[in-house]
Amino acid sequence: MSALVQGQGAGLTVSAVALPVGILVIMAMMIVPLPAAMLDVFFAFNILLSLLVLMVAIHAQRPLDFSSFPSILLIATTLRLALNVASTRVVLAEGHTGPGAAGNVIEAFADFVIGGNFFVGILVFTILVIINLVVIAKGAGRVSEVSARFTLDAMPGKQMAIDADLNAGLLSSEEAKARRAEVAAEADFYGAMDGASKFVKGDAIAGLIILAINLLGGIVVGMVQHGLSFSVAAESYVRLSVGDGLVAQVPGLLLSLAAAIIVTRSSTATTMSGQIGAQLNLAQAWGPVAVVLLMIGLVPGMPNLIFLTSAALAGGAAYLAHRGRSAAVDAENLPESPRSNPGTPSAPAAEAQPIAAEDVTDIAALSLQIGYGLIPLASSESGGALVSRITAMRRELSRALGIVVPGIRIRDDLTLPPNTYRLRIGQTIVAEDSAHADRVLAIPGHNTRRKLAGIEVKDPSFGLDAIWVQPHQRAEAEADDYTIVDPEAVIATHLGQVLQRHAGDLIGPDDVQGLLDALAGAAPTLVQTVVPKLVPLHVLTAVMRQLLADRLPVSDMRRILEGLAQFSGMSMGIAAQAEALRPALVPLLLQQIAPLSANLPVVTLSPALEQLLLRTRREGEEGLMLDPGFAQRLLQEIAAAQDAAQSQGQVLVVVVSSALRRAFAAFLRPHLSDALVLGLNDLPETRRVEISRSIDLPEALAAPADRKGN
Repeated sequence: MSALVQGQGAGLTVSAVALPVGILVIMAMMIVPLPAAMLDVFFAFNILLSLLVLMVAIHAQRPLDFSSFPSILLIATTLRLALNVASTRVVLAEGHTGPGAAGNVIEAFADFVIGGNFFVGILVFTILVIINLVVIAKGAGRVSEVSARFTLDAMPGKQMAIDADLNAGLLSSEEAKARRAEVAAEADFYGAMDGASKFVKGDAIAGLIILAINLLGGIVVGMVQHGLSFSVAAESYVRLSVGDGLVAQVPGLLLSLAAAIIVTRSSTATTMSGQIGAQLNLAQAWGPVAVVLLMIGLVPGMPNLIFLTSAALAGGAAYLAHRGRSAAVDAENLPESPRSNPGTPSAPAAEAQPIAAEDVTDIAALSLQIGYGLIPLASSESGGALVSRITAMRRELSRALGIVVPGIRIRDDLTLPPNTYRLRIGQTIVAEDSAHADRVLAIPGHNTRRKLAGIEVKDPSFGLDAIWVQPHQRAEAEADDYTIVDPEAVIATHLGQVLQRHAGDLIGPDDVQGLLDALAGAAPTLVQTVVPKLVPLHVLTAVMRQLLADRLPVSDMRRILEGLAQFSGMSMGIAAQAEALRPALVPLLLQQIAPLSANLPVVTLSPALEQLLLRTRREGEEGLMLDPGFAQRLLQEIAAAQDAAQSQGQVLVVVVSSALRRAFAAFLRPHLSDALVLGLNDLPETRRVEISRSIDLPEALAAPADRKGN
């Protein structure tokens, strides 16, 4: 172990020392004269480094995968300039001795490009500098500038989206912290790239100036100090100067290209080659190209063989693209199993197969059916994040409810519209809505000034006005105070809310027994004493279902068993036992709604209204017997209170007398399922309550409601 620690310490020391030493060496190269052989080594290393950076940029899936690029660009640019200074010193001092004075690399580049014609060499070098400076460096700099501005403008919207996911339970606190750090890192990266692009531009300009110094200075030094004629001095120093410039400009061009690739990359789950290949692999594009090339190849006087060969290659690409697309469509339309869609017509051979029980039953506790337009969201091959989003939602919902939320089986259903999804609990459909896999949902904020072009909908989770917009509108929308939500998050948030409302349907005897087994490890005597001696398993399951239906967490199984043990000798029904357990479990719910140190905002009913509702309560049953008009008015008042609470990011909590709580909760549940109804006995003595609104008796409807109750 000590040897391993020592080895790790040595590795850390080397990695920590290598970079500072390398920078010091680069600075020393500008001052200390280098021999020609050492110049060859550094020139080769410079080319290697540039190629390596270019390859890493090409294979990065998103810009932040190469977040160290601005620093590497600075170091590589400084290295190249240091080599220019060192080679200039050698060229001016030793250029009169011949073309090999500055090393073999410069001589080889000069001979290969110039080929005996100095004027051509200078023009080639000038063209490379123009390409680097005017085209690549200038374009990359402009993209970096715009990306930095839009990224900084979009930061508040991204932070709000992270907070929304955190509040919806789609992200844990650690995941939200990591997402915030990623947003900050993205802003820092584009800001750094905006400045780093100036390095590339300055390097290209420096290359032109250094070339001019080498040419003019070399000819003057050769003629004045070494007595060379103008033609001999020009031949020697032009060759060395152009070779030196080319050795520097080729790596510079590679780094400029890498910078342009990084800043123009979009964040996808594929590399640049995979993304380009997938998007160019279109038969509709290759087909017309092949036809046009064929027509050009048939024109007399044209190089027919070249164009006909190109047409054949384009036609082959069109055929392969069409065949690949057909195979992909067949794979998408392939049912999950021969029995996945019993209503879909099949081949005669399939009709002869016997019908089994699996054809008409589905034992999955939860299942999500999606139209074929939403399949990419659930496909890992296309980078869909729906499965991970649903897993995160299940984890947070399980913690909030105190039960293990069953896994959700995702299945494609060709009978659904393309963008529709449907959630089933068992065989019962409990939610259905639509989403768009190729768009993002934009929810306007308080400071939104204009309306975006897109598909106008209602947010399925909160009922807010929203617009499905194209992904390229994300930065524009976030800058205008829209909250942008990915389609996976839209579906997962909606499913989480629906499952929370139907939490009582998610638990059965097997699930309760699993919770008891987990508790038995910490409190075995309690479990053995209560279940099944005092409380049968089916009674415990029914009580827990009633508690979950009222949104109460059942994570404190110890307290539930202790409470039921006290009621075991009493003649109490399931609902009565659940009501008796509420005061012990309500604090678990309230701590999820508001911090312990904050006031709990609640809505109350006026005493006259409570008395009226108590008189309309049905004996032995849940619910209230109210005049329809009166009930509608009362629901409108409570809905207005809920809208006010949601606008402030709060949950509507209605406090009524304990005798009315159960009936009033049953009255509200079909209409305002997100509202929490608490009795006075449910409120803990340690919580401070703030009455935000009191609903009074509507005088115009009091008399008919009263008559109905009596």
